Amino acid sequence: MNASIPWHTKMKGSLWTVGCEVTTILKLFWSHPRAEPAAAENRDDILLKETLPVYSERNILSISDFIKFPEEHSNTRSNTYRQRFQLNHQISTRKMSTAVAVTHSGLGSGVSQNYNEINHKVVSSTNRVSLMFSIANRIGSLSQVLDVMKDYKINLGRIESRPSRSKSTNYDFFVDIDDASEKVIGQVIDRLNELGIATLGDTPMISQTLTSNTTTGGHMQQVPWFPRKLSDLDMFTSKTMEYGTDLDADHPGFTDPEYRKRRIAITTNALKYKHGDRIPYVQYTAEENATWGVVYKKLTSLYPSHACKQQNYVLPLLEQNCGYGPDAIPQLEDVSRYLQECTGWRLRPVSGLMSSRDFLNGLAFRTFHSTQYIRHGSKPLYTPEPDCCHELLGHVPLYADPDFAEFSQEIGLASLGASDEDIEKLATVYWFTVEFGVCKEGDDVKAYGAGLLSSFGELEYSLGGNDQKPKYLPFSPEKAATTKYPVTSFQPTYFVAESFQDAKEKVIDFAAQLNRPFSVRYNAYTQSVEVLDNKQKLSRFVKEIHSQIATLNAAIEKLPI
Repeated sequence: MNASIPWHTKMKGSLWTVGCEVTTILKLFWSHPRAEPAAAENRDDILLKETLPVYSERNILSISDFIKFPEEHSNTRSNTYRQRFQLNHQISTRKMSTAVAVTHSGLGSGVSQNYNEINHKVVSSTNRVSLMFSIANRIGSLSQVLDVMKDYKINLGRIESRPSRSKSTNYDFFVDIDDASEKVIGQVIDRLNELGIATLGDTPMISQTLTSNTTTGGHMQQVPWFPRKLSDLDMFTSKTMEYGTDLDADHPGFTDPEYRKRRIAITTNALKYKHGDRIPYVQYTAEENATWGVVYKKLTSLYPSHACKQQNYVLPLLEQNCGYGPDAIPQLEDVSRYLQECTGWRLRPVSGLMSSRDFLNGLAFRTFHSTQYIRHGSKPLYTPEPDCCHELLGHVPLYADPDFAEFSQEIGLASLGASDEDIEKLATVYWFTVEFGVCKEGDDVKAYGAGLLSSFGELEYSLGGNDQKPKYLPFSPEKAATTKYPVTSFQPTYFVAESFQDAKEKVIDFAAQLNRPFSVRYNAYTQSVEVLDNKQKLSRFVKEIHSQIATLNAAIEKLPI
């Protein structure tokens, strides 16, 4: 047996996969029913709508990036909390609501060309496709496109824009088109191409966009856009808070111009990264490697007595295969390749804080967004934000464990198309598990949450290592999702999982209760998400299960009695 791959990864056969997929099929029969389509709006008008999403402070906090350390831990999380709310404010204020009617008589005087970040809300419709195009940043460019839409009597359910990544003088636009035939869409594309309006990317410009016809209390539900394939995660790149330029006055590196310059240089990797690229290597300095060494030695000395068995099993494999050790910071590219061999997970560089929705959506694609920069060397055991120590020591090892990897992905899958309220619930569940979770090992309790495994102060505290004793509760997603948590102190309460497998099954049951009118599955072959919303998809899914069962039966028959 190849020692470089965890044994439990190799032992995971078709049995669990088949069982999980059968469970998914069965759950579809208890999914929310679809209501009748709402009455169509006046087809003589082109109504441009943009929905202003409602965020709460907790909603925007992607709890993967909350960390607590023994020194100045009150500043640690209060700063992160404040900065994430600032990110929320920046995003929300740019998503100004518009409702501009364009009639046969021409464009109304109120047409506004708002260059917004990607809005996660779309207006529900019965049949919708998305059209993406790029236009020059000059007066009249958008009006030219809207005139084409008007000529074909097309109704726009959403229009969004952002600065183009491919050409600095352009803006990329994303529009949802309601109830238009494929023929009409093709004619629109041809007309736009004749006008010299460019399409985006190497994939077809039109793609099906999920919408919901369900109603709650007589009101149409709004279903946020969500990624369907790995390359869609590229859209999140420009929506992070770049810590390299946004350090608080109490950050250890605030007054160090060289450190700030270094941070900006490293985060450039993430801003330029696109799916399919190799993660650029960072030539870490001697000081940066020394800082890593201090953290590495301190934390790994506690793992044998405080960390879960999976953490202790995988860490030596990371030392053997990925360059883990006290002497140098491992490279994300090497670690990502190893994780893909173990469980299909991968790392993706990120420049700073992400919204909860974006971060959780990434988990659905077995993708963990990771920083590459490291904390300031003057305080190696303290950081006010996530850095590579937190990611590589707290998160990465357990993504090589199949049960934990599947558990994390279930949270991500549940987040796709979820309402803001449900995103908040899922983010809180993530907080009490992946970040600050503990689990049973015989008669003992061990830590598996990354926030604990990267903070020796709370790692000791969480297992009752000082005068203050935390409270333990059996893990329940329903209970965890509504439990308040402090942001300026250690956790007073921890949820204890029986096992990762048990936690995963509970999250699957919890996700089935969320107010989402569709079901999804992750297709590992295409590394994409499928919405199971018609008989053809369900039939294909069942055939795949039959094929896997046949393979499983053949393998069982070949086993010795």
